[in-house]
Amino acid sequence: MKVLVTGGTGFLGSHIAQQLGEAGHEVRALVRKTSDTRFLRTLPAVTLFEGAVEDRESCKAAVAEMDAVIHCAGLVKARSAAEFRLTNVIGTQYVLDAAREAKDSLKRFVLVSSLAARAPSPTGDRLSPEAEASPVTTYGRTKLEAERAVLACKDDLHVTVVRPTAIYGPRDREMLQLFQYAERRILPFIGDPNGKLTLIYGEDCARAINRCLTADIPSGRAYDLDDGQIYSRTELAEGLEQAAGKKALVRFPIPSPIVWTVGLVSETYGRVANQAVMVTREKVDELLQQWVGDSSAAREELGFEPSVLWSEGARLTADWYHANGWI
Repeated sequence: MKVLVTGGTGFLGSHIAQQLGEAGHEVRALVRKTSDTRFLRTLPAVTLFEGAVEDRESCKAAVAEMDAVIHCAGLVKARSAAEFRLTNVIGTQYVLDAAREAKDSLKRFVLVSSLAARAPSPTGDRLSPEAEASPVTTYGRTKLEAERAVLACKDDLHVTVVRPTAIYGPRDREMLQLFQYAERRILPFIGDPNGKLTLIYGEDCARAINRCLTADIPSGRAYDLDDGQIYSRTELAEGLEQAAGKKALVRFPIPSPIVWTVGLVSETYGRVANQAVMVTREKVDELLQQWVGDSSAAREELGFEPSVLWSEGARLTADWYHANGWI
């Protein structure tokens, strides 16, 4: 199968492209001129195609002659709501329009969304698939808008939406700082120590997404993705300690007012410097919530069984960080 992967230079996208190539598929990766393509260039089954999801014409050219599209590109931080929308919504629409033009030959279209497009779980229990979507960040709202655009095409194309929870593993930079803190034997965390969350190892997440290309599922299905376990923030910290092989000398919750202040300062800096920053007041609000989706449908319908849980995955991730000089 010839598969277009957008966002292939990112953490998750790189695992998707790598696994597709190892399975014998031909992969075309849509990459920006400024993207770091060093890893993708090591993969013999991957061909780089220069362009951007915000450019309609490059989307058309990239989709041409493909059998499937995995649309993984998206912004997780931006300078404004408009910038989020340009990539996450309009960019998705451009890739989707290109796929619809090629629908006679295109077999599958998979959108990688996020659990942030759903809603927090007030009780820490799994959120029902029927629960009303209520994202708390601009990122989540734009991902939800992209989902709705894709699902509206389910009668024209075979489309699937996947919503990964927090992803970690080798090559991930988003959770790197937590592992660095664990190495220093300091583990600050945000929110209630008993607050619940879900996780998924990067390679497992990519494997589940790639199964959407061949699984016997109807068009228009949407799946939450996690490793099947619900963790407390305390269990997250314990996994980091075990991975570091060191008991934290200091493990403490950061009071909410301090976290809000950090978010405000970071947001203000980003506005003044005209830079996208990850920590904003919206992001703080998201981090203080409990995020627990329902991945049972993915396991049942995709035949997906996670192979790595947090305790092992944290160790594998820490080992990779050490081996590659990241910590």
